[in-house]
Amino acid sequence: MKNIKFKYRTAVLLIGLVFIATVSCERDLSDEVEFATNSSAGEIFTDSPIGLGTNFYFPFLGSKATAWTVDDSEGYESQSSMRFDVPNANDPDGSYAGAIFRTDGAGRDLTGYDALTFWAKASQGVVIGQLGFGQDFLENKYQAQIENVSFSTNWVKYVIPIPDASKLFEERGMFWYSAGTQDTGGLGYTFWIDDLKFEKLGTIGQPIPKIYGGADVETQTFVETGGLVDAPTVTFNLSSGQNISVNASRSYFDWTSSDSNVLIIDETGTFESLNIGRSVITASSAGVQAEGSLIVDVLGEFNFAPTPTRDSNNVISIFSDVYDNVPVDFFNGFWEPFQTTGSDDFEIKGDNILNYTNFNFVGTQFQNPTIDATGKPNLHINMFIPGDIPSNLDFLISIVSFDDGGTESGRQQAFFKASDFVSNTWSTLEIPISLADKSKIGLLIYENVNGSSLTNFYLDNIYFYSE
Repeated sequence: MKNIKFKYRTAVLLIGLVFIATVSCERDLSDEVEFATNSSAGEIFTDSPIGLGTNFYFPFLGSKATAWTVDDSEGYESQSSMRFDVPNANDPDGSYAGAIFRTDGAGRDLTGYDALTFWAKASQGVVIGQLGFGQDFLENKYQAQIENVSFSTNWVKYVIPIPDASKLFEERGMFWYSAGTQDTGGLGYTFWIDDLKFEKLGTIGQPIPKIYGGADVETQTFVETGGLVDAPTVTFNLSSGQNISVNASRSYFDWTSSDSNVLIIDETGTFESLNIGRSVITASSAGVQAEGSLIVDVLGEFNFAPTPTRDSNNVISIFSDVYDNVPVDFFNGFWEPFQTTGSDDFEIKGDNILNYTNFNFVGTQFQNPTIDATGKPNLHINMFIPGDIPSNLDFLISIVSFDDGGTESGRQQAFFKASDFVSNTWSTLEIPISLADKSKIGLLIYENVNGSSLTNFYLDNIYFYSE
């Protein structure tokens, strides 16, 4: 293949000569000229890594970096395969196995394929958390994966359909995986993968893309706020008759706002509200209309929480843009299978807001380290309920402390009724802490109790303080 190199100079004389030559003698490019294109090779591993370059294995943070090797004594109809040794959960070198395989260079043209396929088996029956492609530690623009995949002790072929191959003309993320020991009680195990490659099977059935699980979901927001739609899925029917759902990046989808004067949305699924009104967000993937929608009511200008004025020396902040916040483990602790609460947090004009949706209960944990509130024995929270206040509102806040071993040692509860709130107005909740030991507080829990039907609210300026 011929390479064409254009060299630019800044000298005025040379620019003039180029101009004269162009005017006096125009020439078309020769028909023999060929432009470079990306490799369309589908093979990733067949007895050895193929075309990945010299530096292609990048472990995830906290994973065991040495989990992957090439096994020259085990393979599917061969002598070699990729071996993955998932460590014990208490392994000091990493509590799980996980990494990406990223090819060097500009990436591969995968537009001619419809699936990533491989053969795999394990040392025992296990469930692998995530397997996919499109993650490159750069944009991760076209990430896709299947989850909770069952491996047996026999070689089995697995298929991960590509949501929309027409977009993959420059893909570097060839493969990625994440495997832990949740299914084995913390004990490690081994699995093998062979003949890993992109294929054109031609037997994958019509895709069924979905956003919001195929439901029509309604939400409220405000002018000049932004948001991100939920991650979509695409379900395919394989030749075996199996239906398989792929969790797909939002960039595989084409997003549409029914009223662009009210709301606009870009290719990444990020939307911005512009004016008061209603807009319906829909999407399609590979030309197929997705089931489900997001119905957005834009209410108007956002009403910010009162700006805290307490001296920062008298405050230990959990969540506020006014103070420096302590480390928080999570703002939405998901206690399966009973919790339904989701998070739709947003930022407007530099102010970050916690937004809890489909609420039943939720926890904010800060145990690494815990907080010593002995000298700051009050809790301040600003809370906003959009729309009508439920008449049966019974809202419980629990403040939980722990001992040195991490076991709960105390719990204080504070109840709030409908009369404590005003619709579409920030309320200020002040709770004096009565715990006997305030030196190791590590958890706040918010709950609907006694049949309360609160579904959506915002929080801001959560902090402990002294007068």
